[in-house]
Amino acid sequence: MIMNDNSSNHSIAQSVNSPQSEEPEPADAAQPPHNETQNFQQLENSIFYLEAPTESSIISNFKRAQKLNEAVKPSVNSLNFLKKYYSKAAKKEWNNWQWQLKNSITKLNELKRILNLTKDEEIAFEKNDKLPIRITPYYASLIDAKNINDPLRKCMVPVADEFIKSVGEENDPLSEDKQSPVKGLVHRYPDRVLFLSTGFCFANCRYCTRSRIVGHQGAYNLNSRHWDKMIEYIEQNKNIRDVLISGGDPLTLQNEHLEYLISRLRNIKHIEIIRIGTKAPVVLPQRVTQSLAKMLKRYHPVWMNIHFIHPNEITPEVIQACEMLADAGIPLGSQTVLLKGVNDSVDTLKRLYHQLVKMRIRPYYLYQCDPISGSKHFRTSVDKGLEIMKGLRGYTTGFAVPQYVIDAPNGGGKTPILPDYYQGRDADGNVILKNFEGKFYKYPDSI
Repeated sequence: MIMNDNSSNHSIAQSVNSPQSEEPEPADAAQPPHNETQNFQQLENSIFYLEAPTESSIISNFKRAQKLNEAVKPSVNSLNFLKKYYSKAAKKEWNNWQWQLKNSITKLNELKRILNLTKDEEIAFEKNDKLPIRITPYYASLIDAKNINDPLRKCMVPVADEFIKSVGEENDPLSEDKQSPVKGLVHRYPDRVLFLSTGFCFANCRYCTRSRIVGHQGAYNLNSRHWDKMIEYIEQNKNIRDVLISGGDPLTLQNEHLEYLISRLRNIKHIEIIRIGTKAPVVLPQRVTQSLAKMLKRYHPVWMNIHFIHPNEITPEVIQACEMLADAGIPLGSQTVLLKGVNDSVDTLKRLYHQLVKMRIRPYYLYQCDPISGSKHFRTSVDKGLEIMKGLRGYTTGFAVPQYVIDAPNGGGKTPILPDYYQGRDADGNVILKNFEGKFYKYPDSI
């Protein structure tokens, strides 16, 4: 939600509703790489809340965005879903990310209209007081309405197992709050920080590491003054060279808000790399527009890690969105959480990774699911993860194999987990290696 600061008569919503602020620029428009000429004073005097945008701001932005070219072309599946469930909406509305946000599925009756829910799912939905339910109509179109084992359904629809807290599970298992010198900024590693820009997402994954934050109000509200304090901390700590903008999902911010943040970071001399962590191109590819891609391009080097879970997420719309980003020179990586009954097989992940590399997206991390409260039904054994890595390494392209990591509880950081390829040494000092086929080899290491 965007509200006025008491010190200003101009809200962010007012500033971004200007028709000229989102108009695409001419292709040959000269733009300085670190543009300081834009007026961001209105943004600085406004409040960024970690909540859903208001109905009025969504409608206002939607009307403005209708004037722009479509971001991606809708697929046959999307058009069929639109005709069946949103027959009064036009194709241009479906293809507008503000319309998708306004029509997100957040209530039980809305979900029952699209999916055949089980009794367990209905009870869990009504009982749920943890992570709010939110699914974009686009992402709902990818879920099999009749299949209770549909992988994307398991990621979006709550079940009773969420209310069972098992041994070792915590609301903040990675101790991010304890490693935040400034509210919203996690400084775990010496040369990089995690910048929590918002607590809002287009779609809420049931296994979310930050379910304590996402969609909730109260203690995790951030405003522009918090952003200023986070940026001030980064400015004062010259050992920081890399900033990962996450949340929530940074792409839920308007382009102007995101550019304000990126430009502030880019103007810090010791910041070399800016990264964005997002699932928006997957759950709402309509969010990716030429104006977004061109804006990001002005602040290179900007990297983007996209959260993919299953090959069913790869659609014509997602391919178009990722191509737009890649064509803007943004290096793309993928981050995948290993989930029981969703993607815990070599075949499933290999299919996903093969499709990603064709889209110029390099698989980066395969995460062991974090032990958040109520996550036991999602978590595989670590042995299963190692089994999958053995089934990938040597059997597919090297850069299609991600790094399997556990984010160590209590703030230990990402720890690589590898199969036992290194077997020690023999009596002569040779290194004993076991390859992907289980065969043994010696490497002379007498230096």
